Amino acid sequence: MTPVFRFEPGTTPLLVSAPHVGTHIPEHLAERMTPAALEVPDTDWHIDRLYDFARELGAGMLAATHSRYVVDLNRDPENRSLYPGADNTEVCPTSRFDKQPVYRDGRAPDAAETARRVERYWRPYHDVLDAELRRLEARHGIALLFDAHSILSRVPRFFEGRLPDLNLGTGGGVSADPALIRRLGDIVRGAAGFTAAVDGRFKGGYITRHFGRPAEARHAVQLEMAQCVYMDEAPPWAFREDRAQRVRPVLRRLLETMLAWAGSRN
Repeated sequence: MTPVFRFEPGTTPLLVSAPHVGTHIPEHLAERMTPAALEVPDTDWHIDRLYDFARELGAGMLAATHSRYVVDLNRDPENRSLYPGADNTEVCPTSRFDKQPVYRDGRAPDAAETARRVERYWRPYHDVLDAELRRLEARHGIALLFDAHSILSRVPRFFEGRLPDLNLGTGGGVSADPALIRRLGDIVRGAAGFTAAVDGRFKGGYITRHFGRPAEARHAVQLEMAQCVYMDEAPPWAFREDRAQRVRPVLRRLLETMLAWAGSRN
């Protein structure tokens, strides 16, 4: 049985989470899905490879192994909308970002199955997130969470036109200390050759909003990146090292700034 996540603890207060990098779909679910769904196009492709330098900084790494079509780890387990009034996909998505169906006719999960999947696949990831942030806070006096994401630069279902390259989300300024948010915001806005937004279309998903508790010394941010920044936006979704080399210094500076800010508080 494929584990639901890969986890490597770090030596610093920082944990990098990649909840949408997984592509595995268990056979008993795959047989109910459409051929289009089995292409798993809405994956945050290669995010773990893009952030491979994080281990050098002493950050812990937590990455999903299963596709978001099995369960979306960055959604509310009760299916409450992250963006009320906007188009949202569910905790067990029934359609791709381009609105093609995930399931063959009559094979979508009902509420009972959704609840079982939350317990089987969603809960373990969140349990280890919670436990590791508690451990980091106990050991270092502070815990930092960087939730790493990517998405096609053009998804009409969710936003008009082209998405900015770098999209920092902080739940509208509440998931991390304001001073840290300002520093990180300055980095993405000042990144030469890239467009950026702070708490724009992407304000942070469930993970950032739930685990970002500055009053409890837990600070969380999400970075949603346009995939054209580091890869080809069409099958076979190839990683582009030439593009990655341009953006990695910006990503590294974000993580280094989080660690430096945490260190300055001791």
